[in-house]
Amino acid sequence: MKKLFVGNLAWKVTEESLKSLFEAYGKVVSVKIITDQYTGKSKGFGFVEMETAEGAEKAMKELNDKPVMDRNLRVSLAQERREGAGSGNGGGGGGGGQRSFRPRSNDRGGYDRGYQG
Repeated sequence: MKKLFVGNLAWKVTEESLKSLFEAYGKVVSVKIITDQYTGKSKGFGFVEMETAEGAEKAMKELNDKPVMDRNLRVSLAQERREGAGSGNGGGGGGGGQRSFRPRSNDRGGYDRGYQG
């Protein structure tokens, strides 16, 4: 199976219409248009998984830069996600040095500044 990235989608494109567009080039296993988690609106891109590499290659050749609903599609092989590759913001880090939990002196937690209880 080959997964294709499909970008520059018109906002009105649905998963069903995308599936029928790609089915002309081979069996479509899955279609997913990425949406905003708060508004539910399309982010303008998605993924189409084709059953065969041949179907994916054919679809990529024929549909890349093809106008669909007044927007030229961008079709390419999807990049595999690396393990632990979060949201793409670089991962961050610890912010410098080790940190350990230490309650404030008024927490009455028993381990700060010799609190005897």
